[in-house]
Amino acid sequence: MSEWGYIYKSLGATPVINATGSVTFLGGSTPVKEVKEAMEAADSAYVPLVDLEKAAGKRLADLLGVPAAYITSGAGSALTLATAAFMAGIEDNKIQQLPDTSGMPNEIIIQKRQRYWYDRCLEFAGAKLVEVGNEKGTTHRDLVEAITESTAAIAYPVAEQNPVDPNILSLEDVIDISHKQNKPVMVDAAGQIYPLENFGKYVKMGADFQCIAAKYMGAPHSSGFALGTEEVIEAISRHSFVGYEARRIRGIGRPQKIDRQEIIGVVAAVERWMSLNHEDRLAHAEKQSKLIMKPLLNVAGLEVELNNNIIGHQPFGVFISIDKEKIGISNEELVIKLKNHSPSIWTRIPEDEDKISIHVFGLNDGEPEIVGESIKKIINNP
Repeated sequence: MSEWGYIYKSLGATPVINATGSVTFLGGSTPVKEVKEAMEAADSAYVPLVDLEKAAGKRLADLLGVPAAYITSGAGSALTLATAAFMAGIEDNKIQQLPDTSGMPNEIIIQKRQRYWYDRCLEFAGAKLVEVGNEKGTTHRDLVEAITESTAAIAYPVAEQNPVDPNILSLEDVIDISHKQNKPVMVDAAGQIYPLENFGKYVKMGADFQCIAAKYMGAPHSSGFALGTEEVIEAISRHSFVGYEARRIRGIGRPQKIDRQEIIGVVAAVERWMSLNHEDRLAHAEKQSKLIMKPLLNVAGLEVELNNNIIGHQPFGVFISIDKEKIGISNEELVIKLKNHSPSIWTRIPEDEDKISIHVFGLNDGEPEIVGESIKKIINNP
């Protein structure tokens, strides 16, 4: 068996143990066996990608019970392509005009309290983000008055594993208000892959579009897909890299290329996910989490808690918080020491939180024990 991380070491790069989760910064995902096999099989021949995208999209739409689907280079790409579709539609001259949005609706409305790190993807095609409401929340009237002729769509990110924010408009309200004014709703549901009903859930609720990151299901890191109405998905296809090449229309999607192997890999990942024994998957994640916790229980000055979440893309995990007066280092210092440890272990303290959040999504067999024992060693010798 090859040495752990040898391929990176051979280049002079440092491999790390990923106790952070499915983060782009560390490479995002590890394709599962079924996906690797499907991608290898895709090497046996070439295929017109315009045909493959249609066939793969139909398979996903049928599997998930939605009108249409389109595979993209990640959920972020789906957001950008959907924004372009909502602004320019299917008119070739407008498709080629972007990111110049002169003469077309170019505003994407988002509730102030829903601003998030990835809403930048909504601006890449030339759109302008318009906040509605304020730090205290959003009212029905706020949204009604914000919608104008310049509105291209209303954006709505969802993370059902987080507590419901009672101060914002619900997705149901946003869909109702927006559709009464003939404006589409786009939902960022990148991580909403479990429970399985969340696949396509928001489109079935009436949203015109939702995106999902396929990396969370064992597909390649740089893959995702859009779900939506037939009209929206058709528009997305015209703005995509396939539309750029097959139709010779120079849209903004050309840099967001995805290869035939990845398209096949996404289909294989979704097929596997829909038939997977998720009770076993969750039990394994819980076991990994408890292996991290085992050497850390009953340590004075260390608070260790199991993350009981099973919704979304990163189930279970461990929360850790240190009493600096008793142990001699802070949470932030432990994160740094773990990065400088051998092997290097990456964790983090999420924004607006005061404890270390460890996820098991990216851990290989044997690594949960290393994480737990390494934390104990550092705490005992701060």
